[in-house]
Amino acid sequence: MAPNVKSLQGAASSNAHPPPEEQRRHCGACCNNNRVNDDEHADIDMHSTDGGNNPICSDISTVSSWVCKASEKSRRTVNPIRAIVDPILSSRSNKRDDGKDFINLSLGDPTIYGNLNPPDALLRAAEKSASSPLRRSYVNACGSDDARFAIAAHHSTENARVDVDDVIIGCGCSGALELALTALLDEGSSILVPSPGFPLYQVIAESHGATVKPYRLDPKKNWQCDLEDMGALVDESVRAIIVTNPSNPCGSVFSEKHLEDICHLAARYHVPLVSDEVYGGIVFGDCKFHPLASISAKLGNIVPVITASGLAKQFLCPGWRVGWLVIHDNKCGALSNVKVGIKRLAQISLGASHLAQGVLPAILNPPTADASREIFEWKLNLNATLSKQSMFLCDKLMSCQGLGFVRPEGAMYAMVEVNPEYFDTEITNDIDFTKLLLDEENVFALPGSAFGAPNFFRIVYCSPVDVLDEAVARIERFCWNHQNRDK
Repeated sequence: MAPNVKSLQGAASSNAHPPPEEQRRHCGACCNNNRVNDDEHADIDMHSTDGGNNPICSDISTVSSWVCKASEKSRRTVNPIRAIVDPILSSRSNKRDDGKDFINLSLGDPTIYGNLNPPDALLRAAEKSASSPLRRSYVNACGSDDARFAIAAHHSTENARVDVDDVIIGCGCSGALELALTALLDEGSSILVPSPGFPLYQVIAESHGATVKPYRLDPKKNWQCDLEDMGALVDESVRAIIVTNPSNPCGSVFSEKHLEDICHLAARYHVPLVSDEVYGGIVFGDCKFHPLASISAKLGNIVPVITASGLAKQFLCPGWRVGWLVIHDNKCGALSNVKVGIKRLAQISLGASHLAQGVLPAILNPPTADASREIFEWKLNLNATLSKQSMFLCDKLMSCQGLGFVRPEGAMYAMVEVNPEYFDTEITNDIDFTKLLLDEENVFALPGSAFGAPNFFRIVYCSPVDVLDEAVARIERFCWNHQNRDK
């Protein structure tokens, strides 16, 4: 062994001290891409190669900086909510001496207070899925056969039958939307999005170097789409129009006639529709939810529709991350290449948990009449509870001077308008309002600017009634304390 050790040591010694100009050349070659200052390495004499004549800087004690380059996509991926919300939350103190507990009316998670629970049938199905050896294996990238069959049955109507091959399961509705938009968008292209609207559409589009074109929702018409504005925005760059129904953040539910008008507009411009229906079925009173694809089908499949939905909100399990896409193509097969693209993209993440997918047949396509009745009654109860809490919130807000609102028709949100004229000089917009409300009353609501709606703020009314009561009492006191006394 000794001769071998000696020869290796000799080899190392012979390479340890290249000429000074070689030292500098090596150092620049090995460190330049990682932004190391060459001047600081001028006297380095500890270099070797990796066997392919590629120099390696071995004296790591001299490296003053090392910055790996992030991808363009990651640098383009910016959530606009963070730029607005983070400065507000940074001022919040965790220690208060006024006895006011933190009330969070901003988070779109219906489960955080524990007062709203998923159906027992869902939990039983989860237990059964967890105990099944079949659910421990990998699953088809587009989803398990039984789960896709259940989704297809759930979304099929008299006018629109869905085939299993038209269903792709993703990691939550957000993940499903990312699949759809990634398959549609290229750098320089664009999509039409509602304003106010869910910021994720913008995040996904801009991460691909695409842009969003916001079309107006009219609060004077229960947040209906301004179709004239929508049509004016369409040009050759537009790959799709996104429709959110029921709406986050507005809580609106579109009528059948309004959805027909949207379909006619999209068909006229040959632009497909992406329908975000994650709150589908959560409607109040006489409102009825109409799946957009069923409207297009009734009109003769005049426009292709990609439906995005999931378990999160309709069945109160957002942490399980099960969402899906349903491709409703037209007679021309306009979405055939897009569907192929979505399936290819699905192979990157392999969809949602196989275990979680196991609950879908029992929930979306119940095996017996009794099971169907159980789910139906649970949905009625959920809608009644959310409707009651929505009415309670709005009735209380009516006493708050300077605030206005459109009563929600579904989903879990209310958009509240702030009229700065009614307030003192500290409140000039929605961001001032929400920041001061948090500072003074420890109540947090999302400013409407985060959704493209300045001088509004969004309230989630999934909290228990006693929490909502306390929250509105603080909001009312806050409005009184900041009243414009000169008005």
